[in-house]
Amino acid sequence: MGRGKVELKRIENKINRQVTFAKRRNGLLKKAYELSVLCDAEVALIIFSTRGKLYEFCSTSRYSTSSYIYIYIYSFFLSLFFYMN
Repeated sequence: MGRGKVELKRIENKINRQVTFAKRRNGLLKKAYELSVLCDAEVALIIFSTRGKLYEFCSTSRYSTSSYIYIYIYSFFLSLFFYMN
């Protein structure tokens, strides 16, 4: 039998919120790594904490995470250009 639905709401206790953030961040980074290995996908993940600290994951060493963002934005605008013309 599966778990019941969990109501998602902001955690009011600051310490509990930070602990939950750290645990979920690590879980998300692990999932990104697993996705890249199992599916041979190129994965880039960026996470900002409430204090503005940056956490990032990039599945390949060819590019940095920010390079992947620039490549995505460039290809998006390039496809828009060709779509408009």
